[in-house]
This record gives sequence, structure tokens and C-alpha cells, in this order.
Amino acid sequence: MRKNHYKVIGVMSGTSLDGIDLASLTFSFIDTWKFEIHQCETIPYPTSWLHKLKELTSLSLQELNQIDEDYTLYLSEAINQFIKKNQLSHIDAVCSHGHTALHQPQNGLTYQIGNLPKLASLINSKVVCDFRVEDVALGGQGAPLVPVGDKLLFSNHEFCLNLGGFANISTENDGERIAYDICPANIVLNHYVNRLGFDFDDGGRLASGGKINHRLLEALNSLPFYHKEFPKSLGLEWVQKEVFPLIDSFQLTTEDTLRTFVEHVSIQIANEINKKNHVSVLVTGGGVYN
Repeated sequence: MRKNHYKVIGVMSGTSLDGIDLASLTFSFIDTWKFEIHQCETIPYPTSWLHKLKELTSLSLQELNQIDEDYTLYLSEAINQFIKKNQLSHIDAVCSHGHTALHQPQNGLTYQIGNLPKLASLINSKVVCDFRVEDVALGGQGAPLVPVGDKLLFSNHEFCLNLGGFANISTENDGERIAYDICPANIVLNHYVNRLGFDFDDGGRLASGGKINHRLLEALNSLPFYHKEFPKSLGLEWVQKEVFPLIDSFQLTTEDTLRTFVEHVSIQIANEINKKNHVSVLVTGGGVYN
């Protein structure tokens, strides 16, 4: 039976590897859908899990299957802790994205760890998951919920931009809500900041102290992905193959690398937003203050 009020827990782990994001919220429908966030928390990954998650693309299928089992258990412990800490009850569903291990929608492949059926029994709740898997199986790019959610909750903005591991965007196009990846973002910035012993470039301070290398900037902006039309999406595999080797070939300081890549991200985002005139843009994600 369709309802006009849902009490849910949202669970997300992004390619930036900041940690497990959890939020308790309600969705209510009176003329339009509205939401209210009650509690939210990010649980940072311990070093052991950071190492495992960074190496996912190099693992065999058997190794991925074992990590899937381990991560599902780890995720259930984080969810149960969040429920107990905030004394949550009468939850309609726990909506879990899982963590992307592989993402090759052009090959009909995406692998999300942490979405095994036993998650529901471990947390004793109804679980809604496998968003990406189902979408890719149907020929999509693996982001079925973002355009729908943006349209229902943030329709007063022409663009909804997320600055996470990748910069992605949603907007209306000929009466249809579309969403697609623009370019890598935090997944690259954090990679180079990690070499200096930082998790991320707080406030963009390191990047602001660098100089733009225009040869690298031109090379980044010339990558073939940017000439493709939507639908399109990116994965860690593409970054490891196309972006890291290109940046490393210039042998720049970390500050100059960061400054150049921030400029690259800004240019690619501007290229998309400037396809429309006089627009309102909602910007969210861990890279908002980068």
C-alpha cells in the first residue's frame, strides 16, 4: 500500500572513502514531497578498511566475494550502532547504496559490496538496496535515484550538482530528468593529498598555494570522455587508467597538481552549467568547500 509518510535510514559510502554516511529522516507528502533530517553521522573508515577499499579494482572475483561478505557484516554493525545510539524504532526501511567495487556500465557490469541479503537479517529491518545493479541491468548508467530525488525534492533549482568522488549533475532535458557524471573530483584530489598525510585538502588550502600547469590542464580537458554526450558515467578504473598516469607524467608538486586539477574540475562543471542561462544551482557533497 502506498504511503505519504516514510521513516527511513539512508546509508552511503562514496568513492572519496570519507567513511560510512548514515542519516535518519522522514519523507512526507502533502501536495509535494518534503524531507526532514533527524540525525546524521559519518563513521570514518579504519586504516584496514581504507586499504581494502582502495584495492578493490585489482582483486579477483573470489576475493571480491569475500570482501562483500566482510563488508556486509561491517556495514550491519555500523547501522545497528547508529540505530541504538539514536534510539530509532518503527523504521520503514534502511536504504543502502553499498560501496562501489567495480563500475563498467558500458560492459553491463557494476559490483556493489555490502548489499548481500543477510544485511536485512543482521539489522532486523527491511532493506532497499542494489540501486546501481538493477539500473545497469536495464541498460542505465547506475544512478537511478538521483534524478528522481532531485526532481521531487529540489525542483526549484535548474541544476543539482554533487561534488563527491566524482562530480555529477542532474537537470531537466526536454521534459525528462537526466543525471550523469561530469568529471572526477575528490577521488583525484584526495589521492594526492594522501601523499602528504592528509585525508583531504581542508578548505582547499593546499590547492590555493599551487600554480596552474596549463599543459596538464589542456591535456586533462582533452580526455575523450568530455566529448561524449549523456548518458555517461565514470568509475575508479577509468581514473586509474586515464587520469593518474597522465598527472604523474608531469611530475608536479602536490600543490600544483591540486591547483591544476581544481581548475580542471571547475572548467568541466562550468561547461555543463553554462548550457543554460541564468540558472540556480544546488551544490552538495564533500567537495563543496574544497
